[in-house]
Amino acid sequence: MLAARFFPYMERFTLQTAPQYERHYDDDGFWKKLRRVAAQAGAKVIYPALQLYFVLQSKEVPLKVKTLIVGALGYLILPADLVPDFIPLLGFTDDLSALLLVLRAVNEHLTPEINRQAKERAEKLLKA
Repeated sequence: MLAARFFPYMERFTLQTAPQYERHYDDDGFWKKLRRVAAQAGAKVIYPALQLYFVLQSKEVPLKVKTLIVGALGYLILPADLVPDFIPLLGFTDDLSALLLVLRAVNEHLTPEINRQAKERAEKLLKA
């Protein structure tokens, strides 16, 4: 892909490529991004991002799992990705794909408490 040559992060997110996005993640950047795009991205993007965030906070989750999560959240934060976020309807499809891919891989670490926290926080973000 020609774009990937000039923008190395513009490639398809996979479980194998997830760790390369780790360096783009930080808590502050994550929250800034969610607050900025909540209304545009909607619950379908915000809720799984928050589920992953709260799994990441869990002390029982192994480092390998946390690495996948940080990669997906780093991809979400990254301003130059495969489908730019500002494109109506399509802008968050690649971000959502990355979040859901990792969410499926870490599903065993989701708890009712994590889901509750994610839902409550998503509701607050979407009302703001």
